[in-house]
Amino acid sequence: MKFTSILLAAVLATALTANAQTSAESPMTTAVIRVYDKMIEENPSDYETYFARATEYYNQDDYIKALDDVNHALRYAPENAREVRFGAYRLRASINEMRHKYSDALNDINSALAFNPESYSCIQQRANIEFSLGQYTNAKSDYTKLLRAFPHNQEAMFGLSRVAVKENNIGIANDYADRAVDLFPSTAESYIRRASIRTMMGNVEGAVDDYIIALTTDNSSNGKALAALVELANTNYPAVMNGLSRAIRQAPRVGMFYYIRAAIAESHNNYTSAISDYDKILNDKLYSYAGLNSSLAKCFYALGQYDTALANADYAISATPDNAPYFALKANILNALGEPAEALSNIGKALAKEPGLVAALDAKADAQIALGDVSGASVTLAEALLNDPLNSELLMKRAWLCDTKLNQPELAKSIYTKIAELDSDPADVKSLKGFALARIGKDAEADSWITSLLVNQPDTDGTINYYGACYYAEKGSMEKAAECMEKALEKGYANYHNWVDANGSVTVGALRDTPQFKGYMSRFASIFNR
Repeated sequence: MKFTSILLAAVLATALTANAQTSAESPMTTAVIRVYDKMIEENPSDYETYFARATEYYNQDDYIKALDDVNHALRYAPENAREVRFGAYRLRASINEMRHKYSDALNDINSALAFNPESYSCIQQRANIEFSLGQYTNAKSDYTKLLRAFPHNQEAMFGLSRVAVKENNIGIANDYADRAVDLFPSTAESYIRRASIRTMMGNVEGAVDDYIIALTTDNSSNGKALAALVELANTNYPAVMNGLSRAIRQAPRVGMFYYIRAAIAESHNNYTSAISDYDKILNDKLYSYAGLNSSLAKCFYALGQYDTALANADYAISATPDNAPYFALKANILNALGEPAEALSNIGKALAKEPGLVAALDAKADAQIALGDVSGASVTLAEALLNDPLNSELLMKRAWLCDTKLNQPELAKSIYTKIAELDSDPADVKSLKGFALARIGKDAEADSWITSLLVNQPDTDGTINYYGACYYAEKGSMEKAAECMEKALEKGYANYHNWVDANGSVTVGALRDTPQFKGYMSRFASIFNR
């Protein structure tokens, strides 16, 4: 589940809705770029225009084009064009900083400072770069110089706080961070930045409190605070949930807090807690929109309570005309209920409203497989992959079809190889890389992949161990699979659908026939609300 994007799109739509075009999409920006293009076409050594266009590209986050243009500006600008060269070096330092090329960035900002040694904005930028390079003594010197010149400079205070953390001077770090927040206490960004420092200190609960304060301070930084809170939950789920519970106790009528807690619980497979909070929002009329019933439908679907899931999906569909994803969700539920023909009917409605919707095409492939149309399912998955070509789950499902149903071993192997070669996060078990490696005969690499995840990555919600159970079940190592299953359930992996009903490319499969499986499902029945 791509929870971050869902949360940022859904939480309190009034706070997060943005109808304005981005700078890169605006007609004005396009027109400006065209003017610059024409000027450079007429004079290919026009360094001032290269610099201006580089600045425009940088503001659009197009760092490759910005870098190319600023290099041209520096190539053609004469030595006496001091203002342009100063600005170009500063800009290139910023570009390299954004590209994490910190050594290059430091060289460039020093070149800019050679033109203007007293530029405090350059000194501030250099201090940040030095910190990123681990040059804490130099960074401290520059932040201190900045603070002496401007005693109320928040950037310098936060910078000195970060340095103090690295020097293990936690008291000083706290003091600088608190002083920085006191300068602008009504700005969400102040609390977001202090939260990042508290996280560096290991004060996760303090960081959570700051992110929650940021959410209630102003709407402009809601997305950033939410994303940070979600990321923190991935590494310290209990601390985030405790912080949200504290906020709810202090403000029991703020629906946003219940929603965030529910959505994070849902994303971490704690469906019963999520359902409780979603119900609270609806029953107490704290907030209302169709997505709440959609979220309830997803939770009940995961718990294997398909009839209740279906009722909530139907309500979500009826509550808004923008319901293509809800029709796709309903199709998944109908597939689980053994009604693939009815699922296809709902998929048709989803695709009529939103052609190419990947979730609908995925559900369509499942319905086609259930109806015996495996060739059609393969074509449907190929269509879905046109819209989401790096989706490991879709790739795996299509490869599995080619391998097990369509007698297309070479195509299957090429898709498995593609999955194995994707530039995926090594900490992401959902990349499915080890499954692909195993299926093309690279067992040692596959075993190393799953072992590294199980040993080295924090498994806060049992997801990694669930996939470990799937992996070892596929390999026929039932004892290892059962060990992973027990750990996954202990950590709260409550997706009953995946444990019991899911079919297809990656499942616990043969483990379901073992006494251990039945025993664990009985022992941990409470997490499934059974």
